[in-house]
Amino acid sequence: MHKLPVADAVVLVSLDFGNGDHTDRVQELQQLALSAKLQVVAVIEGKRTRPDSTTYIGSGKVDELAQVIMQTKASLVIFNHDLSPAQQRNLSVRLNCNVIDRTSLILDIFAQRAKSYEGKLQVELAQLEHLATRLVRGWTHLERQKGGIGLRGPGETQLETDRRLIRKRVKLLKEKLATLQRQRNVQRRSRQRTNVLSVSIVGYTNAGKSTLFNKLTRAQSYAADQLFATLDTTTRKLFLTPGCSVVISDTVGFIRELPHTLVAAFRATLEETVQADILLHVIDASSSNRDEQVEEVNKILKEIGADSIPQILILNKIDLTDLSLGGKGCTRDEYDRISRIRLSAKTGEGIEFVRQALTEASAENFEKMYEESTDTKKITEGCASARGLF
Repeated sequence: MHKLPVADAVVLVSLDFGNGDHTDRVQELQQLALSAKLQVVAVIEGKRTRPDSTTYIGSGKVDELAQVIMQTKASLVIFNHDLSPAQQRNLSVRLNCNVIDRTSLILDIFAQRAKSYEGKLQVELAQLEHLATRLVRGWTHLERQKGGIGLRGPGETQLETDRRLIRKRVKLLKEKLATLQRQRNVQRRSRQRTNVLSVSIVGYTNAGKSTLFNKLTRAQSYAADQLFATLDTTTRKLFLTPGCSVVISDTVGFIRELPHTLVAAFRATLEETVQADILLHVIDASSSNRDEQVEEVNKILKEIGADSIPQILILNKIDLTDLSLGGKGCTRDEYDRISRIRLSAKTGEGIEFVRQALTEASAENFEKMYEESTDTKKITEGCASARGLF
């Protein structure tokens, strides 16, 4: 008796092109699948010098993959790479199974996690813009001429109708997001007038950003040991000492090769990062590839125009290390500013150094604002004196 495909059972496919980080990439894909609440039943790996233009993995691997699908009754295949629309279509036909790429998986996770109205709008925008590339270049089976009553114009193909409806929806979503962005700009200008230091927590996904945010602010932001637990930016006022406070924001985590559609769609949310005075760059100290993760985060910060903002590196999860990094504590730079902190956001060890660093930065910011206002007053008085008003 033929068994039906197992719902949510997936086969992962990842090729090694000799970049040296293949093992880390496979582990990250498995984490993404688990974060999407999928059951991984098999992982297919292989080595190639370059992708196959027709099926990405070549005919031999397609046959191997088909055998695994038949044995495991998997309902979905996820590639750890970006597939062209033609490759995705060819694989789906050959395997008689739904096939998606890494970008589609990340978009699906974002769709599951988005809670706020703005977050849902941003995810839908990213999904539609990704779908538009599939329609334009791949799905020729939609090209069927039909007459034009209702939505279609005379002689308009199904593909043209789909494109037009997507363009219309994308335009509407962008207008709604622009309205929300204007509202956020008003709130941001209000904060800036009070000269309160703005701090954003950034870092690789699952580095512990939300755990640190909750520990500092006593907030109840969702924190879990999974990728992209946080999508919506949360902002709180953090009181450090009597008369001293900062505004701190918890932002979406980054990941290697983050789809450009997501970066573009979430640009409004990421503006909290761009407009910050200081970035708390949270790093998973227990990760074997933390240096590569730091590099990926800095690459995205540069892409959104936040690479010139001062950073304080937060080496988190020291409770999971052998303390080879020197245990909890902090390191100062040549200007005597705290530049690196070792802590555990989960246990609270070393959290006091973050508060100390922000207190010192806030005091320095206040002094700078005072000096600028004093200089402005002197210039104004000098101009007035030159006009004979004093």
